[in-house]
Order: sequence, then structure tokens, then C-alpha cells
Amino acid sequence: MKRYTTFEEIDKDLKYLRLKSQIDLEEVKLGLNRSRDSIRESFSPINLVANTVGSILKKAFVLKMVDKLIGIKPVKKKEYEDGKHL
Repeated sequence: MKRYTTFEEIDKDLKYLRLKSQIDLEEVKLGLNRSRDSIRESFSPINLVANTVGSILKKAFVLKMVDKLIGIKPVKKKEYEDGKHL
């Protein structure tokens, strides 16, 4: 624990702590604004559509590659009912 010998030392530290508190508050505000902007951008209609289409295309590509590598083909419902998949 720090020991103070003069009121000037106390005033100096109090001023420092007030300024540090204000800086910390401003940093929190900036962080919130950045987060809000990031969320707005992430959930914009264009990004939602782009992410959905990208996800679908990625899954289709992976299925196509697995099919080429392994040779497993999905069985259609009609083929399964007719017993043609065997």
C-alpha cells in the first residue's frame, strides 16, 4: 500500500485515476460501437444471402468430392421404395 506524505501526491494520484477511468470508459464506448457496426454488417441482407449461398455451394462441393473419391451415391426415395438400390 502506498503511503502519502503530502496532499499534492494524493491529488496527483486522484487526477491520474480520474483520467484513467475516463480513458477506460471511452475505450468501452469505442468497443461497443465497433461491435454494433460489426453486428449490423454481419446481419445485413446481402451478407445473409451471400453466407447462405456460400454454405450451400460449399456443402455441394464437398458432397461432389466425396462422391468422386468414394463413389457413394445418394439413393432416391423412389429407387429405395422400388428396391432398385440393391
